[in-house]
Amino acid sequence: MQKVMVFFICAMMVLVLASSLVPKKEKVQWLSIAEMQTAYSKNPKPILVDVYTDWCGWCKVMDKETYNNSKVAAYINEKYYAVKFDAESKDAAEWNGKKYGYNAQNKVNELAVFLLYGQMSYPSTVFLSAIDAKPAPLPGFLKPKELEPPLKFFGDGAFKTKNFPDFMKGFTASW
Repeated sequence: MQKVMVFFICAMMVLVLASSLVPKKEKVQWLSIAEMQTAYSKNPKPILVDVYTDWCGWCKVMDKETYNNSKVAAYINEKYYAVKFDAESKDAAEWNGKKYGYNAQNKVNELAVFLLYGQMSYPSTVFLSAIDAKPAPLPGFLKPKELEPPLKFFGDGAFKTKNFPDFMKGFTASW
């Protein structure tokens, strides 16, 4: 009995030690709109907005498969301020000094309408080179390899010198 107990304790110690050695998977550091605006005012960088709804199945898949990808998360955390925004939020939202409310007739927050130019599709990934820039929405579920080019177009600043088709001519995927 004592040998079984010693074996059990040793096995548990090995499991605890092994689990502490497994690297933690990086996750996207999602910010609220207010947190993003505060951080942006101190250190401007591109903004990524994940526009989703609670009922959207593909939004959940994108969270699980794309935003949980360690390469995607690490890149977003380094190069962007990331905001997750529920398109059907009834809470008023303020973006760059302008207030947006809930439109009960259309069951949507007006900020989502602004970010998506009224083309309500979920999930949508919205890129902004600056807080006052025109939104660049990309509708639909995107796998990590599909999200990589637009992420890097804005994140690496290529948008300053070339358009997206020209950027894609020289782009080499690494994910």
